Amino acid sequence: MDFIRRFLRNNWFLIGIVFAIAFANYEPTIGAKGGPLKPEITIKYIAVSIIFLNSGLSLKSEDLSKALFNVKLHVFVQTFTLGFVPFFTYLIVSVLNRSPLNPWLIQGLQVVGCMPPPVSSAVILTKAVGGNEAAAIFNSAFGSFLGIFATPTLLLYFMGSSSAVSIHSVFWTLFVTVVLPLVIGQVIRCCAVKSIQNSNIPYGTISSCVLLLIIYTTFCDTFSSTNQDIDEISLLSIVFLVCIIQVVLLCITFFVSRWQVWNFSPDDTVAIMFCSTHKSLTLGIPMLKILFAGFPNLTLISVPLLVYHPTQILLGGFLVPIVRGWMLAEQKRSKLPRHHFASSNHIL
Repeated sequence: MDFIRRFLRNNWFLIGIVFAIAFANYEPTIGAKGGPLKPEITIKYIAVSIIFLNSGLSLKSEDLSKALFNVKLHVFVQTFTLGFVPFFTYLIVSVLNRSPLNPWLIQGLQVVGCMPPPVSSAVILTKAVGGNEAAAIFNSAFGSFLGIFATPTLLLYFMGSSSAVSIHSVFWTLFVTVVLPLVIGQVIRCCAVKSIQNSNIPYGTISSCVLLLIIYTTFCDTFSSTNQDIDEISLLSIVFLVCIIQVVLLCITFFVSRWQVWNFSPDDTVAIMFCSTHKSLTLGIPMLKILFAGFPNLTLISVPLLVYHPTQILLGGFLVPIVRGWMLAEQKRSKLPRHHFASSNHIL
């Protein structure tokens, strides 16, 4: 019984995603556009604004100064996650477009590539390993800020705009529902930082619950439409490809960050691996709802991101003891020569 309770507590969000999709399939009219929930107002404006206001309140900007001057590491992470990864996925998508897989699921891989890093998961995994937590906090937070501008630009560049929404309307909606709530949240936090820290507000839980509502309405639009068809082979192939892409990106960041030219420490490498390869579902889904409002294949291009999110957490959890063992061994090895040299000088 304790195991079941612990499992439900640790995985309630993933279970919630399954239930949200299942309920959308059972009763799509409630959350579909024009339905009783009125998602064109409650989701597009209110729910998205709540998520980013919550992000502004919870973002510990006061901690960023701890890692501010590690510029080389920050440039590496942000260039990789918002530069290399989008073009890397573009090459993969270009090859897959010649395959018989569903073309909109394939485009969803490009969506994943353009996403910013998440605020929490990379930090949690870096801390679990014992890596450079301050660097992980900085790059997760800074990447989220950059993503507000970089992600819409990248998505519009690689995928174009939804025919139902003008570019001007897209960026105005982004300002009203993303930038403004985030800034307001940060201002409130700066003015009342001690009160907020002592309040123990469950920011992560609030954002996750609102996100489940957004996922539900997204799938309601799909299931209420009669022309959506996802074949099982395409879906399974995308799940497999998402796993492969994550493993490849982790390997690239690991081996490239170990080049001597960078001079990164082992704990720096840990932060780089997780911050450079993780993608934000919490920021991504609301942005897609804004950028591709009225787009009939919105759900299909969202599927790879929904798969990527739990995969990065499960894969990261699996790698924690392996990466920790490597990091401790590297730290021990790097200290031995210096210790030996110091001992020799003492004897002389």
